[in-house]
Amino acid sequence: MKKKLSRDPIAAFERQARASRRVGVGSRCVECGEDRPLALMPGTNPRICANCQREQLGRSRFDHHHPAGEANDSTTIPTPVNDHRAKLSPQQYEWPSKTWVNPDSSPVRAGAARVRGYCETNDYLVCALLIPNAEMLETLDEHLEKRLGPKWWVGTEMERFVPKCKPKRKIQRVCAFNRASRRGAEKGEKT
Repeated sequence: MKKKLSRDPIAAFERQARASRRVGVGSRCVECGEDRPLALMPGTNPRICANCQREQLGRSRFDHHHPAGEANDSTTIPTPVNDHRAKLSPQQYEWPSKTWVNPDSSPVRAGAARVRGYCETNDYLVCALLIPNAEMLETLDEHLEKRLGPKWWVGTEMERFVPKCKPKRKIQRVCAFNRASRRGAEKGEKT
């Protein structure tokens, strides 16, 4: 999936740079390898991510993410803490600040925040849940093709999932010369 362009690329770069300096450029969690600076916990030695720290402390590895921002809607979804800190919340910082903060409780701004939050959360879920499955299925198909041949599914229960393609329409291409010669032949036959 394409990475969304930042509304304010300078501010996004500054946030990322501050986070990198706080945890050390090139740092990663010694437990799981997480390397997104916003997911790493400053002040830990050895460096550890929020997820692994919570696991060590026996706390929940999930945050309650407000897709529309807390100022706009009380709806929350459980989200892995590292993704909340490094992906979803930073996306909200990119929103117009008046939409995110909604200082006057505008119902129109709240509606805009719900639309933005839904779109970003849906994109997150597609990337987290669906794309890995597509990649896994593609890898499995390559593996089966190598082991069993290019039409490995023929004669198996998987044959029922074969795409039902409509036969392609035959496109007859007749050049101008052929059309003219046919017309001439037709005229000759009539006389």
